[in-house]
Parts: sequence; C-alpha cells; structure tokens
Amino acid sequence: MTTPFHYEPGEATGPLPPPECPAHGLGIGPGGLRRFYGPEAEQDPHGLYEKLRAEHGTVAPVLLHGDVPAWLVLGHSENLQMTRTPSQFSRDSRRWRALQDGSVAPDHPLAPIFTWQPICVFADGATHERQRGAVTDSMNRIDTRGVRRHVNRYSNRLVNDFCQQGRTDLVSEFAERLPMMVMCAILGMPEEYNDRMVQAARDMTRGTATAVESNAYVLAALSRLVERRRREPADDFATWLVEHPADMNDQEVAEHLRLILIASYESTANLIANVLRMVLTDPRFRARLSGGHMTVPEAVEQTLWDEPPFTAVFGRWAVGDTELGGQRIKAGDALIVGIAPANTDPVVRPDLNADMEGNRAHLAFSGGPHECPGQDIGRAIADVGVDALLMRLPDLELAVDEGELRWVGNIMGRHLVELPAEFAPRSPQDDREPPSMGKPNQARQDWEVQSAVRHTAPTPVRTTAPQDLGRAPVGAVPAGATATADGSADARSGMIPQQRRPAAPARLWRVVTRWWNGY
Repeated sequence: MTTPFHYEPGEATGPLPPPECPAHGLGIGPGGLRRFYGPEAEQDPHGLYEKLRAEHGTVAPVLLHGDVPAWLVLGHSENLQMTRTPSQFSRDSRRWRALQDGSVAPDHPLAPIFTWQPICVFADGATHERQRGAVTDSMNRIDTRGVRRHVNRYSNRLVNDFCQQGRTDLVSEFAERLPMMVMCAILGMPEEYNDRMVQAARDMTRGTATAVESNAYVLAALSRLVERRRREPADDFATWLVEHPADMNDQEVAEHLRLILIASYESTANLIANVLRMVLTDPRFRARLSGGHMTVPEAVEQTLWDEPPFTAVFGRWAVGDTELGGQRIKAGDALIVGIAPANTDPVVRPDLNADMEGNRAHLAFSGGPHECPGQDIGRAIADVGVDALLMRLPDLELAVDEGELRWVGNIMGRHLVELPAEFAPRSPQDDREPPSMGKPNQARQDWEVQSAVRHTAPTPVRTTAPQDLGRAPVGAVPAGATATADGSADARSGMIPQQRRPAAPARLWRVVTRWWNGY
C-alpha cells in the first residue's frame, strides 16, 4: 500500500474518522495514518507494529508529534538496506523537507533528537569517517578486562547500599546507576558521578520541560573535562579523543563525549533493567539459567532480540526520490529505523518463542556505518553487572505481581519504571573484592531465580572466613554441623561444604567465568 505524504496542514488525503469514532482514541490521525506517539504507541508498541505491518507491509507511513509524517521501517532487510546505503538515506537532518518548509518548528518535542549538530551521527562521507574514526580508535584503546573489574567493583558497591534491607528497586538502585558510574570512570571524570548526573541523563532525551537544563548540566561537566585534559592528559577516553590525529576542537570533543555518555548510558541502563525483568519473570530464563544451560551473556543476547534497549532510532532522510519496501519515498522524507519491529520480522523470526542462542543478527545496535561503536562495552557492563548482582543476591524474587510492572515510552524506547525485588538480607561486602562464591542462603544451590511468589526471607547463615578455615584442625567439624561420610561439613552448618566430585566441572566453569569477568 502506498500512502502519499502532504506536509501542509489540511492537505492530508484519505478518510478521516468522525469525531465520535473510537479511532480518535486509538492513535489515528489525519489521513487515517497511525500516530507513532501517544498512549497506544507508548503502552503497546508491539501491537502497533503488527497493525502497521498488516496494513502497509515492511515500510509504513506514521505520524510524529504534531502529526508530522514520517516512514517507519518495519522489515529486517529493509532496515539493513536503509542503514547501509547512506548515499540514499542520509543522517543529515537538514535534508528534512518538513524542517525546510517550516512544518516542524525549532521547539518541536523531538528537536533535541533531530537538531543538526557537528558530530558523527549527523554526518556522512569524509566528515563522518574523520569523526567516527576518532571515536572508534579511542574505543579500541579501552581495556575491556579493566572495564569488567570496574563493573564488578561498582556493582558490589551498589548492592552494599541495599543488601541489608531485603528489598530494593532494581531499576533506580542498580540499572540506572551502574552504567553512569562505569562511563564516568571510562571517560575520565569519576568525580562527576552523582544523582544529578543520573537524573540529567535520563531527563534530557525525553522531551520534558527540564530537558534543556539537564542537557546544559551534562555538557558543562564534559566541557570542564575537555579543558582539564587539554592541560593535564591522562590515560582515559577524553584524553584519547583530545589527542587523536583527527584534531577535533573542544566543542567537537565535548559534543562527542556527550553522545557517547548519553547513548551508552541510556541503552545500557535499559538493557540491564530488561535482562533483570526477564530473569525474574520469564520461565525460559529461570529454568535455563538456574540449570546452568544458559549463561548471563546468552541471556543478554536473547534480551537484545526480545526487548532491545532502543526500540527505534530517528532518523534517516531520503537524499532523492526512491523506493523502499514497495513504498515511494520522496526526497526529504524522514524515516525511522525500526529496531524492535525488525527484531520480530516474521521473515527472519517466524517463531517469537524460539531461542536465538548464538544469533547476533538483531538490530539492537542499528547497522551500517552508524552502527553503535560501543556495543561491546555495553554488553560487558550488562554481563558482569547482572552476574555480580545474582552472585551476591542469588535468591532475588519479584516483589510484586508481574502485571503491576509499568513502562514509560517515547519514540526511541520503552523504559521500565520500577522492578521491585526482595531477597534474604545479608551483610555488606568489601567492595574492593570480587563477590563471594559462598552460598549466603543455605536453602539454595548455586544461584537460582524463583517465581514471583512472596516469601518470608530466611536469616542468612554466616560462613566461616577463608583465613579461619586454614586454622581449623584437620577433620574438625564446626558446632552445629553434621559430619558426612567423606568428612565434609553438612550444608546446614556455617561452613561451605566440600565440593563433591560430580560438580567439579561447574567449579571449573566458575574459575573461567571469574577470569573472563576480570577478577
């Protein structure tokens, strides 16, 4: 189906629903086009994708805020075609015909997203290669194992803040904080990490009344960092970008640091929250993770298919008249990279319940020359962070009914508002050390995730410190323990039971995992 766009107000063609028609409340706008904003788009985006796919195919006309027309690309191959051919679909928003003729005002709610800036995401050709090259080269200098050690340490520090309470919100107390702590350290400004920075990063991309102020706060911190690194170079990302042969000026460096900080923070915070939600609610994750048939990195990859941190990216702009997915695209038309709908395209994924183990063909990080350069860092933060959390709190359970979970949405994604969880209270650990390998809850074997059934948290049993084990005489059994046939203490005692022979492969796997995680 082909639906022409008419940017001038009042010139939309096609049947209009009468005022009393229920369609007015279902996101239907001028010309009968569906709105890609509002209640339906925010509360049931997947339902909207399927309606658009059924009505228009792999490329669908939609309306942005203010009923401004755009194309939403739903098909997997069509998204790849668009992102991989910048000669036809440019990232330069100044090409947008609606912007040129004044249909889109400078104070449009999406202005922070589409307003052109002198950075690589709005550039094509040689300019993009120069700026993107500086970012990619600097990314390649990051020590991934060092990042994993930072993630592990910061994860434990965050868990220490709530581990004695037996209850927490995993979104606000963990998922939204860990990526900012890590990224501030990577960029070279750990002292700038605070609640205000976290709040500003969340606020500046959501079109709120305070978004401009939040953006100014973040940019001021990054500008101070650039000035300091010009005077005092260090072994951090900001210095590498300042000293790169691309010879960026201070504004370019600060703007790219902001791009990296906000994009990596937003995507990783959403990814961690989505992984934890699936771990606590999805039977596939619970069974396979608890049984050792799925690793945390595999769970992260499955989440990137099912619930990508960004559901869509705006935008691309047609360089000339062309065709995509059977639709006639005119020069200056705006297009949206449909990440979530591409991941559920029935052509590449006919069974949405099938495991996508080992398959990285998803578009969670977009594609083509503008594919996210920091995706491996995001994966590392999510992998190690979730693993460290589950090792510290192996008895995590969802504290509310799954139906009570709420999301807020915008054109770029859905954000889980809260993820209340409960567990057996335990004492803080030294956050300079890796998480304990002991079993603080004697009722569990390894770490397992249970269903969302409320429970009375048991009192954790204190384990004997490693140095105390060395002082105990051979064959001694702690008070309250029951000796077993092989001389080890029973699991009901305060000591960690001797590893039994059948579980030795699991112990070896743990050693390998600890090495991979950087500790």
